[in-house]
Amino acid sequence: MFEGLFQPMHLLVILIIALLVFGPQKLPELGKGLGEGIRGFKRALHEGENDNKTPPPPPANPAPPSAN
Repeated sequence: MFEGLFQPMHLLVILIIALLVFGPQKLPELGKGLGEGIRGFKRALHEGENDNKTPPPPPANPAPPSAN
């Protein structure tokens, strides 16, 4: 369905449109923000993987047995 969607010519057209819409001063800021967002997303994914690998800590205060 999406075969050949991101060919070099398509990416060039998208870059030119972005340059026209946002201007040359805003484009580096947008790229920096996008890069930081992707890095934060990847970091959260890795932290989530590490959380799943470590066993949960034992309970701090086990409940005393009830006397009947």
